[in-house]
Amino acid sequence: WPVLADPIFQHSLVATVVYTVIAVAANLVFALFYALLLDSTLIGPGRTFFKVAMFLPVVTPDIAGYAVWRWLFDQSFGAVNAFLNLLGLPPFGGIASPDPVLFAVLLAELWHHAGFYILIFLANLAICDRALEEAAALDGANRWQRTLYIVLPQLRPALVINGVYALIQFLKTFTVVVVITKGGPNDATNFVSYYAWRLFDQGRYGEATAMASILFFIVAVIAIVAYRIGERGRRA
Repeated sequence: WPVLADPIFQHSLVATVVYTVIAVAANLVFALFYALLLDSTLIGPGRTFFKVAMFLPVVTPDIAGYAVWRWLFDQSFGAVNAFLNLLGLPPFGGIASPDPVLFAVLLAELWHHAGFYILIFLANLAICDRALEEAAALDGANRWQRTLYIVLPQLRPALVINGVYALIQFLKTFTVVVVITKGGPNDATNFVSYYAWRLFDQGRYGEATAMASILFFIVAVIAIVAYRIGERGRRA
């Protein structure tokens, strides 16, 4: 396909893959630790508050939420730089500089999506066999050892579900780019889905369809591989 020779598409594909890897890892690690914290005895009566606080962004309209994040990161009158200026610290480049823009987008997406992954982890934790943890504790295993060798292996179903969903979610990242960065700066966030949409808007339907097809193929392959891994784990 001629579209594969397009240097902008090549850059867009690399940016999409890099961002997806970082976003999936960040979201799953944060969600796992947050779920384990909620499942522990460290949080008492405030557990319900922390659950609601993390799930509320999931049901918040994404355009409205991302519009707030765009204001927070604004170079001229954003709250983030106003706070940094108050502390006498240098301003945060945010959505105006190529280097920190991925972090800014990632933070906004983590706020919006992490609650869903936390919910899946909590559902899996609710059906874990607590007797195994109690037996390990009687044998002298500390909290870290119980989590690593008893709890985490039982969270395999949640890890597979969250992993597949997160890969698909971040490979097709679109709304946050439209609202916050418009693909910039310097095409740093010109991901495949956004680039294909731009071409479609320009009437270049063939190229846009080809890019969308490539992205669909990548997502389908990842989903099939993850499903096979999950099936193999259940049989084991």
